[in-house]
Amino acid sequence: MTTKRSTSKLFEQGVKIRREVLGPEYVDRSLDQANGFMMAFQNITTEMCWGYAWARPGLPRKTRSMLNLAMLTALNRSAEIKLHVKGALNNGLSVEEIKEVLLHATVYCGIPAGLDAFKAANQVLEEEGAFKKSERKPKASGRPTTKKKSKK
Repeated sequence: MTTKRSTSKLFEQGVKIRREVLGPEYVDRSLDQANGFMMAFQNITTEMCWGYAWARPGLPRKTRSMLNLAMLTALNRSAEIKLHVKGALNNGLSVEEIKEVLLHATVYCGIPAGLDAFKAANQVLEEEGAFKKSERKPKASGRPTTKKKSKK
């Protein structure tokens, strides 16, 4: 098996966009660690997803990130959601916009898929420091509390 990277124009364009969206560390590590078996996947995903679909002029990257988050929620792909939440932040989405995309997807995809997406996104948003301090931990939820009766 060969670990040869594609030298096509689509691959080169895809690597550039992929690095801009997902970060050069992640992309370079994925390519550098690929053996002959995995390099075939790296080549096709870089060429087709990033060099073809993401490079098209019809939609801005911000919109493409929104679509990815919604589709990945539908597919229940938490690991990819985490990756694309970072990309969404890089593409200019706010925490509020990410939340709205995931809420919209939850309505159409179901609560279990939405829950997994929210958990994955929340983890990344916390790690990336995307929340304002006041947003991190909400105050009391308004749920009724039970008080212990004192023994007399």
